[in-house]
Amino acid sequence: QVQLVESGGGLVQAGGSLRLSCAASGRTFSSYDMAWFRQAPGKAREFVASFSRGSGRPYYADSVKGRFTISRDNTKNTVYLQMNSLKPEDTAVYYCAGRAGALYNYWGQGTQVTVSS
Repeated sequence: QVQLVESGGGLVQAGGSLRLSCAASGRTFSSYDMAWFRQAPGKAREFVASFSRGSGRPYYADSVKGRFTISRDNTKNTVYLQMNSLKPEDTAVYYCAGRAGALYNYWGQGTQVTVSS
């Protein structure tokens, strides 16, 4: 079992930056793929970024490529999402997720990010 706790959300003006953190419990953090998803009001949850445990490569949604950076620190059992050049359309609840297999079956409670214009 893995428990995930996000932090770092808040209110920021357009063009600003935020860094989200996701702290994971458990001793096998390094064996999980980790990802960030988001859900805006009235919209479906969407993929934002992920970091593969195998290749060590990051993957990004086109909407955030070049602005967001995902990283992980296995010594701290933490995954981060650095968000720069934020836009009002980035406003959403951001969720951290983890998987050992094909599906993301571990989820955090979410952290609100609001970008004002």
